[in-house]
Amino acid sequence: MDNEILIRLFIFFFAFATLALLERLVPRRSQEANKGPRWRTNWSFIIVDSFFLRLLAVAIPLLAIGAAIDAKTNSIGIFNLFDWPIGIEFILSILILDFAIWLQHVVTHKIPFLWRVHQVHHSDPEFDVSTAIRFHPIEIILSMLFKVGLVYLLGPSVIAVLVFEILLNASSMFNHANIKISSKFEKILRLFIVTPDMHRIHHSSDSNEHDTNYGFALSIWDKLFGTYKVEPNLSHEEMEVGLTWQNDKPTKFWWSIWLPFRNK
Repeated sequence: MDNEILIRLFIFFFAFATLALLERLVPRRSQEANKGPRWRTNWSFIIVDSFFLRLLAVAIPLLAIGAAIDAKTNSIGIFNLFDWPIGIEFILSILILDFAIWLQHVVTHKIPFLWRVHQVHHSDPEFDVSTAIRFHPIEIILSMLFKVGLVYLLGPSVIAVLVFEILLNASSMFNHANIKISSKFEKILRLFIVTPDMHRIHHSSDSNEHDTNYGFALSIWDKLFGTYKVEPNLSHEEMEVGLTWQNDKPTKFWWSIWLPFRNK
């Protein structure tokens, strides 16, 4: 798709910069961990992740967008079996893809090996917009393979997949942002989308809390499947984020990259 990468990069950097600025202007919580090492490590992750995705694209030329183009061209997938109105297909695609990512997230918490990989994300000692780009390359590769398979199964339109990829990235940055939103507006937002206050509970060091609020974009799935938690046991300012054994080692990139293989 023409200019797909440029469009996604522009939206990514614009969203990240805007949320980072809001974190400075209206922070939700004070942060104790040294921001410099944390952000260097978290940015290192997205650089390494991007490199491995490029390698994956060499081995499997059709990633999510390419898979959507191929599926449409060759009439592969459920949506291509029917003459759907484009608007209905678009809405269904977004809903199904978002539910699939919610389900994938739940599974990463339930299967031991996947949790060992996913805990790299949760081991960030603070919770801000940079946490949204802190994912181990193994998780990124597995997630992309899952999305490619799902795209071939569904056969959604190319524009639906592109919009969903942008929505997923932008909403992930938003719901990890350390920004204060007025309680009235936040309550309205969480009727539809995952807010930072909702997702912060998921990053609690309390295992009973981080097994809730799995959503990335839409808030409906946690409410439907009984994993929704309105407020943390402590206040948002007092609650601890990270893991039960939390220390400052996750601020170091190489320590973090080997975390799935450590006895933690």
